[in-house]
Amino acid sequence: MRQIILDTETTGINKNGKLYKGHRIIEIGAIEIINRKITGNNFHTYINPERKIEIEAFKIHGISNSFLKNKPLFKDIYHLFLKYILNSELIIHNAIFDIQFLENELYLLSNKYRKISDICNIIDSLNIARKLFPGKKNNLDILSKRFNIKIKRKKHSALNDALILSKIYLYMTRGQTSLNLLIDNKKKMIINNKKKINKLKIIYANKQEILQHEKYLKLINKKLL
Repeated sequence: MRQIILDTETTGINKNGKLYKGHRIIEIGAIEIINRKITGNNFHTYINPERKIEIEAFKIHGISNSFLKNKPLFKDIYHLFLKYILNSELIIHNAIFDIQFLENELYLLSNKYRKISDICNIIDSLNIARKLFPGKKNNLDILSKRFNIKIKRKKHSALNDALILSKIYLYMTRGQTSLNLLIDNKKKMIINNKKKINKLKIIYANKQEILQHEKYLKLINKKLL
């Protein structure tokens, strides 16, 4: 199974789950996981948003307008990004935020609404965390402490946050994996036992042993009579 852990940084935060003030994506970070192993095949890019970054957002991620001045536009990288996530299981913490921003960027390219869910399956890791820890805060910092994940996070960074989330996700879903491994191990044991039974050597009695056995049975019958 190919899974992509995704995070983005933007020029500003969203309000009440909706885009406002024309905010744009400035960084995309993604970590690839195949069969529950981090492969190192990451996707990372900074993006020139063609607008100013709000002070509140800058305080969160520390990415400045001057730093992004010579970075590519979204239209320059979107085809590589879509190819990277195609047919994957896309795992995002508070997915509605990142998905709305990504779909808005795609809309701005062609004035056509395109769904990310049309090309990959989306899983919100925040929902998983809420089921595991109901009624508690479940942001990345708190989850990192719960699972003893020691990755420095002074500022928000799309790639670093995606790496942190990948570790958290693997911890949160390891119970399900253990169950699958247990079922697989039981299946292997049954198959191996069948192979052992099939390999057992059958030894047949020779003529002399058969004659002695028949004499012994006649002797028993006489004693019983």
